[in-house]
Amino acid sequence: MTTTNAMNATTTDQSLLSPVPDDDGAPFWEYAARGELRIQSCADCGELRFPPRPCCPHCHSFASGWREMSGRGKVWSYVFPHPPLLPAYAEQAPYNAIVVELADAPRIRLVGNLVSGAGEALNSVPPERIRIGARVQVVFAEVNGVAVPRWVLERP
Repeated sequence: MTTTNAMNATTTDQSLLSPVPDDDGAPFWEYAARGELRIQSCADCGELRFPPRPCCPHCHSFASGWREMSGRGKVWSYVFPHPPLLPAYAEQAPYNAIVVELADAPRIRLVGNLVSGAGEALNSVPPERIRIGARVQVVFAEVNGVAVPRWVLERP
């Protein structure tokens, strides 16, 4: 299932950090730019792996593909960073950083932020609304020209 039905927005704050894609992870970011959450998979044994890397840690094959995910998951863990923070992030504190366990790949966990919508601020969800096990859906926001996955509650 493609996640292109998720809201896409642009974050104009150029002081936020954005990922720098490498050769192994470049396809992840290319799919994200299209509104798709895909995870690298081994073309030989089928095991999913994240972060992307050239060799399968299970069978040691160098053949890989990219499997489309539903974009659904649940909050596995979360934290509210405390100072010292970079200036752009200090302005948004308190904000959350969450770890999401993917529904269709429970061994795969992604780090991101829980927001009220794709283009919303990192502090747009009140801290008391975040719970371990809360069901979330991926959305994508553009930060410095890179589409990054963020997460919204399935039941706001």
